[in-house]
Amino acid sequence: MPKRYLNDVLNARVYDVARETPLDALRSLSQRLGNNVLVKREDLQPVFSFKLRGAYNKMMNLTAAERKAGVIAASAGNHAQGVALAAQRLNVPATIVMPRTTPDIKVQAVEKLKARIVLHGDDYQDAYLHSLEIAAAKGQTFVHPYDDPHVIAGQGTVGMEILRQCTSDIDAIFVPVGGGGLIAGIAAYVKALRPDIKIIGVEPVDAASMTRSLEKGRRVVLDEVGIFADGVAVRQVGKETFRIARKLVDGMVLAGVDEICAAIKDLFEDTRSIAEPAGALATAGLKNYAAEHGLKGKTLVAINSGANVNFDRLRHIAERAELGENRESLFAVTIPERPGSFREFCGILGKRSVTEFNYRYADRTEAQIFVGVRLNGGGAERSAILEALHKGGYPVVDLTDNDTAKLHIRYMIGGSPKDLDNEVLYRFQFPERPGALLNFLTHLGGRWNISLFHYRNHGAAFGRVLCGMQVPRSDMPEFRKFLTATGYRHWPETENPVYRAFLH
Repeated sequence: MPKRYLNDVLNARVYDVARETPLDALRSLSQRLGNNVLVKREDLQPVFSFKLRGAYNKMMNLTAAERKAGVIAASAGNHAQGVALAAQRLNVPATIVMPRTTPDIKVQAVEKLKARIVLHGDDYQDAYLHSLEIAAAKGQTFVHPYDDPHVIAGQGTVGMEILRQCTSDIDAIFVPVGGGGLIAGIAAYVKALRPDIKIIGVEPVDAASMTRSLEKGRRVVLDEVGIFADGVAVRQVGKETFRIARKLVDGMVLAGVDEICAAIKDLFEDTRSIAEPAGALATAGLKNYAAEHGLKGKTLVAINSGANVNFDRLRHIAERAELGENRESLFAVTIPERPGSFREFCGILGKRSVTEFNYRYADRTEAQIFVGVRLNGGGAERSAILEALHKGGYPVVDLTDNDTAKLHIRYMIGGSPKDLDNEVLYRFQFPERPGALLNFLTHLGGRWNISLFHYRNHGAAFGRVLCGMQVPRSDMPEFRKFLTATGYRHWPETENPVYRAFLH
């Protein structure tokens, strides 16, 4: 199999539109990790993503009749722009079906490339199914974002360039994985020529479809996927990409949201470029893999797969980056409600920098504070702080890994209400589009009183809400039916310790 794809990659027609992107050294990160870390700059492509390679190669292999009939694709971002630019260069009519939740900046980018846009559904699956209906009705060729041999071969040219550009021995190449087209193409090419080089796939913790599939020995469909790294948020990997990965990929590694944000910061500090979350995913995975395996003195390559990030998301990314680098920890601490208690508490922290301090009077005996502390010693220092607080007699909860605390509670510190009965707390996620918040509130209706509400736009395709409602115990069966009927993804948070500490 590698030999077959080797020929396909070598003959892939991508350079009419794509660039041979540089392989840059990440000097600061290399020094920190004790390895030679290189990054393949696919964020420098004309559409700021590698997706152009596979889309163009696919269309170059269409017949004259197929080109005349036109192509269609479903995408909310990078694949859409790749298909649109390729179609423009080849003078092929193109239709792009995009979810209605697609940010305006991405819709406008496709419009500038003269593609016809159809907005349909709330997510990729809705858009994908609709695009197949249009393709069948109009006789258009569907350009799959990953599960197509021509697309895979086009993406494989990234691996071809890496082997040509790196003069030293490469120990491992880290590749972001969504549907698997990029890692399949790179693995097929690299393993044909340099089987000693490890190919490591990287997925988000909450969108690990390839990882789970390789573990099971078959393609699995995830019930749900996280949307932070939307460029790789795929519920099921491709059939052909899985077949290749199963034979050629050496391992998989996962990265969380905070670790991805930290990797975005690493890339910025070394290259002064801003990667999208999926673009920084491989760098986050490289860091995790190097730490887990104790790698030193190795040459490691990460693919920066794209830079199509909404400006609105940068605030959220910056907030989470310090946590991902173990440079900040968050704690809920109970201190006595008396004069001088703040000073005594800060005395235990010593000269450590406090990054955040939220407090609200609750009662005459105790106060709850939400505090962020800058770390210089990583996880070891975090443990030392916890131990010091415990020894000082302070009840403390480590919130550093508590998503509800990081997404909502830190912005809501305001004390506990005195006469509030039967409150239940839930997190909700709903498609982010004009009127979405009003629609969400309309769905909640007026049956149960809303006692708490927090919404903050993160510049993503889906909005996140923390909502408290007063629901008598006798109403709970009906309330659960109501939650299901809304169609919104939701998670109970009533037992979350951060809610109990600050809002209950």
